[in-house]
Amino acid sequence: MKFSQKSISAKLPKTPMLVVFAAKGAKPVLPEGVAVPKAALEDFTGKARTSRATDASKGDARQVLLVGLGTGAEINAETFRRAAAIATQAAEAAKCKGVTFHVDDATAGLAGGPAEVAQAVAEGARMGHYRYDLGKSSPESRSLESITLLGNGSDFKKGAARGVALAEANLFTRDLQNLAGNQLTPSILADHARSIAKKSPKIACKVIDEAGMKRLGMGLLLGVSAGSIEPAKLIHLTYKPKGKSKGKIALVGKGLTFDAGGISLKPGRGMEEMRYDMSGSAAVLGAFEALTKLDVPYEVHGIVPSSENMPDAEATKPGDVHTAMNGTTVEIINTDAEGRLILADALCYTVSKVKPDTIIDLATLTGAVIMALGHEMSAIYPTSDSLRGDLLAAGERCGESVWPMPIHPAFKENMSAGPADLRNICTPNMGGGSIAGASFLQNFVGDTEWCHIDIAGTAWNQGPRDYTGGIGGTGVGTRLLIEYLSR
Repeated sequence: MKFSQKSISAKLPKTPMLVVFAAKGAKPVLPEGVAVPKAALEDFTGKARTSRATDASKGDARQVLLVGLGTGAEINAETFRRAAAIATQAAEAAKCKGVTFHVDDATAGLAGGPAEVAQAVAEGARMGHYRYDLGKSSPESRSLESITLLGNGSDFKKGAARGVALAEANLFTRDLQNLAGNQLTPSILADHARSIAKKSPKIACKVIDEAGMKRLGMGLLLGVSAGSIEPAKLIHLTYKPKGKSKGKIALVGKGLTFDAGGISLKPGRGMEEMRYDMSGSAAVLGAFEALTKLDVPYEVHGIVPSSENMPDAEATKPGDVHTAMNGTTVEIINTDAEGRLILADALCYTVSKVKPDTIIDLATLTGAVIMALGHEMSAIYPTSDSLRGDLLAAGERCGESVWPMPIHPAFKENMSAGPADLRNICTPNMGGGSIAGASFLQNFVGDTEWCHIDIAGTAWNQGPRDYTGGIGGTGVGTRLLIEYLSR
């Protein structure tokens, strides 16, 4: 997809479709020289997510699409993101080769200014046109080839460029998520990480194999991987900023490329969706994909423990005890609670080898989080008020909502009652499965500022949101992390 940004003061380029936004009750502002039939303007209400397409009666646009933003007080970046997605889908349905978005100063002022609106329009336009077809032998051809954003000033231009970078990173994440288990093994995931590092001199990558994990004492990660013929990998990406770093932040992503549950085998129905159990790692790699084009003022480390969880003769059995990198012994009550095990060793590695100021981990950790928050919000477990506030703000900016959850000492006490230092799950009477998962992970971060993000409800099967949702991965986490790192 070709993107371009041009000044709104320049002559309108010839375009198959011109998109004009307007709030409810407001008259759409068309570029000079463009006119549409009076009836089209009369039919258009400006209600949010509604549109009115018409042939242009004058000017260099063949068609004009009017897209409603809703009531002025309720308009924000998410409104523009969704409206832009609706527009590109309409352009594709009309078999247009190109679409041009017209954002005048007044329109940009409806939601934070030109930078914010340009970013949102670019994100929505590109993400809304996404379709996963890497698994098709003969993908259906698509018509839309180019998107042009028209707006004023350097802030608009910068916002558009940022929006394109974040959208492309989101699509990179979604492509990884949607690959089948045989198309994305831990080794292939590591190859994707290496490819990211090759794109930018600011990014380096190293991959630790199972022999290296054994030397490090990663008994939990190796215990999960023991039942699979595919060797586990520990991926470590490092980003160095252009100027002096303001600090060191580590992003840790769960990379279960397929989760059958191990000996505690999952039910067969829906097991194919366990390709998405690597969504945390996809979000981290997607963030580094964005960092090949964007700058943030921190040294950033991306740590991805990757394995499969399969039930063969060498697989971990319920009741087995394994030892984490930091010496903590863990009794494995349920082998399907494996994500916290590979994350535990990755967190130990991060604390001891990276020594960051802040750690954020992302994981499709528990089905219980869906019971708590559904599919629209990810659960966050921050250990500081400032980190909680920063992540809430980042989620608000990018449209990936998060909600703070508690960690209660009773869950840690419950997991400490067995023959080992910890059990990997609480007893059934405790409930609060997502809280239990976060409580387990906290044992491996020491005093480092940390937040666990449970994305099991938002990584796939989210309700349609014009630019994401429905069948397939959502790419959740990638834009959230970049917004957090940037601001």
